[in-house]
Amino acid sequence: MGAFTSVDIGADGRGLISYYADSNGDLKVAHCSNEHCSAATVSTIDSNGDVGRYSSIAIGADGLGLISYYDNSGGDLRVAHCSNITCTAANTATVDSTGNVGRFGSITIGSDGLGLISYYNQTSGDLMVAHCANAACATAATATLDSADDVGQYTSLSIGADGLGLVAYYDATHAVLKVAHCIDLACSGATAVTLDGAANVGAYAAVTVGVDGLPLVSYFRDTGDSLM
Repeated sequence: MGAFTSVDIGADGRGLISYYADSNGDLKVAHCSNEHCSAATVSTIDSNGDVGRYSSIAIGADGLGLISYYDNSGGDLRVAHCSNITCTAANTATVDSTGNVGRFGSITIGSDGLGLISYYNQTSGDLMVAHCANAACATAATATLDSADDVGQYTSLSIGADGLGLVAYYDATHAVLKVAHCIDLACSGATAVTLDGAANVGAYAAVTVGVDGLPLVSYFRDTGDSLM
């Protein structure tokens, strides 16, 4: 238990954790019983095949959890929309099933109140994004943000001070750290740049936006085994 974890603070002020159960290949959620999370209520959200890897959770504008995750059995990107604050049950949907897609997913809630998911298309080696059409993300519009060589692993997504999505990710072909800045709320396209072009950098990226409105990215440098 506990691989591919992601945590957010729910509308009730308590932690909500999504994770993968390796023993049976399920997506699970733990709702903390108190602010210290010394106890939690655990629920299985999806057990249809081998599902739940690369889980990422955000709290939607409706106050309910929205989880993106990878369906290893079908090679699809899936989402689960919690039915209640404690997420004891959820409605699930396939967001993208074109090729082998959904690894390295990261979800956030956009300025329009809808889910935005960055992920990797392993079939084409591209960085992808899905913009949810509604709170439950029953349907979504997908777009390719970067298709130059093999890009899009280790994605991390945040919303910038300008209200637009910003994705940090790894360029596996050149072993560098890149970022993609969405051109609109739906992220139908993006401007991609290399943020750190030193050798062997950019894996395990995480991005957030500071109080100065500027993005801050943490990542791994393989040469020297360093945190950058």
